[in-house]
Amino acid sequence: MAKAMFKTNPILLGELLTDCEKGKLQLPDFQRSWVWDEERIRSLIASVSRAFPVGALMALETGGGVEFKPRPVEGAPRVAAEQAPSALLLDGQQRMTSLYQVTLRKQVVETVTPKKRPVKRWFYIDIEKALDPLVDREDAIFGVPEDRVIRSDFGRKTELDLSTRMGEFENLMFPVSMVFDFPEWQKECVSHFMETDSSSFQEKWTLLNTFQEQIVENFTSYHVPVIALDKDTSKEAVCVVFEKVNTGGKALDAFELITAMYAAEGYELRKDWFGEGTTVGRQARLARTHRLADAKSGILSEVSNTDFLHVVSLFHTREKRRDAAAAGKTGKELPQVIGNRQALLNLPLSAYVKYQDQVEQGFVAAAKFLHRLHIYRIFDLPYQTQIIPLAAILADIGDGIDHVTNHAKLVEWYWNGVFGELYGSTTENRIAKDFIEVPEWMRGGPEPTTVLDASFRAERLKTMRMRLSAAYKGVNALLMLKGAKDFRSGQEFDHTVFFGENVDIHHIFPKKWCETSGIQRSVYDSIINKTPLSFRTNRIIGGEAPSLYLAGLERGKGNAPVIAAETLDGYLSSHLINPNLLRSDEFEAFMVDRQRQLVSLIEEATGKSIPVDDVVSDDISRADLDAEFEAEFGPDDDESISDGEEARLTLSTS
Repeated sequence: MAKAMFKTNPILLGELLTDCEKGKLQLPDFQRSWVWDEERIRSLIASVSRAFPVGALMALETGGGVEFKPRPVEGAPRVAAEQAPSALLLDGQQRMTSLYQVTLRKQVVETVTPKKRPVKRWFYIDIEKALDPLVDREDAIFGVPEDRVIRSDFGRKTELDLSTRMGEFENLMFPVSMVFDFPEWQKECVSHFMETDSSSFQEKWTLLNTFQEQIVENFTSYHVPVIALDKDTSKEAVCVVFEKVNTGGKALDAFELITAMYAAEGYELRKDWFGEGTTVGRQARLARTHRLADAKSGILSEVSNTDFLHVVSLFHTREKRRDAAAAGKTGKELPQVIGNRQALLNLPLSAYVKYQDQVEQGFVAAAKFLHRLHIYRIFDLPYQTQIIPLAAILADIGDGIDHVTNHAKLVEWYWNGVFGELYGSTTENRIAKDFIEVPEWMRGGPEPTTVLDASFRAERLKTMRMRLSAAYKGVNALLMLKGAKDFRSGQEFDHTVFFGENVDIHHIFPKKWCETSGIQRSVYDSIINKTPLSFRTNRIIGGEAPSLYLAGLERGKGNAPVIAAETLDGYLSSHLINPNLLRSDEFEAFMVDRQRQLVSLIEEATGKSIPVDDVVSDDISRADLDAEFEAEFGPDDDESISDGEEARLTLSTS
């Protein structure tokens, strides 16, 4: 039978708070800062004052194999940081910090209002209200400003002055900061009334005794259930347990745990990633990589710290596998090459230090590679997840990418991942395989699994209507890569034109014309009827029939230069558009022809033949597709808007 890795003990609240103050109970460094607002603090005080349960705590005994850098609870004295903790609080930080600050610390509490405005508060219990069974306990608990005076009329009128003990006694307002020192406060209160109003002494004495029995003793005798994890609990178990109990906050990822473990060895991983002061962190450096024009950030701006660690882990685990193979191990004896969470939690600091710079250069090379494919923005990136193996491969081959054959193979691998739509889910194994197989392929080995697995059907083009699919974004990038020219200016869409002219995907047969002609949205909205164009060109196109807007472009409509018909035909052909079909407004023939041309484009990119005769009828599930579209994006009544502008907030990546 497996040994239980935890035990549960009820511990006095006062004892736990004292341990917080002395530093015997601290937080692991991955815990986030204390964030509770004054309303939640009031509610917590009310619950304890009524001896209501406020939930169990969870702590990890120290001294085992999992070493985290500790830090005291917020507000604890400096000497607490000098103490080696006996336990680290995994769950209960917000509750324990709140109770420590309002009771034992005896300093004003720096918190926030529910609207997140910073405030400083002392917390009080209205004794008479607290003892009134008809008054909600939370209504008997309130916070006062730092000077302990409540004012109204823009500060001109004093409503309640608790700035002195006399003010507290006269108003029968008990400071929560004295809850563990109630006898002292009670003694002073009794002395005050004996001197100032002896006739009411007996009444006040009875009231204070009742308050002690019904309210104060609920604090002093309050036991908190503490689940103590054994010191030998594994890193993975700590992470899983924390996520299970931390349902109210952001899920803990491997980065926080690794940060705490590295900190125990004196390495500041958080500073390395996020930066500090004048030090620019790795995250900012990646975000700025190949940032173009007026863009706030570049194509790597959404690379996460765990993405980065994932690539480091691939190198580290491959090194371990090679060492094991050199030692004569085979088959299942060989460790996996992997970058999942468990692998990250076992990633030693030495491996991170060894590979960090090489991995960063891999991501920088990935940004350059994507730009060469005309993928400039996060919004147009087919798969965020595919950046991980791309960066790993480039970090591994280094200058080898400059060899034309290697570059061509990497391009082929990338487009097969995109058009095969292979990086949409469950990618860990594929990432590891690509990291191993693609460099081997470049050295003359067999085709990688991703290239072998990829397949694309011609009819898929008809169902790609917005940036819900990586392949949709891939078609747009391929058109620009193959030299598509703007209908108005004749410029190719390099990064300068792309950003300077606000290029996006727009309809070829305009939406308004299609709807007037009775063409269903699910048909005219497919990628077959879309192409990259500048904002100004799309404005000129408007909602007219192609024959009309092409004539307008030729005569220089909208202050555009006059364009010869044969020149404009050349621009259209660069988008894989048959000029004759467009000029004669032959929508159905155009859709068939362009579908075949786009299929040829994808065949060239992936190196695979795609049959075009197995085409789904235009009538298949069109009503369902329209309903799905409306439910997802709502009605689209603006002819000039691009599909990129419609979905910009929700579809930045597949």
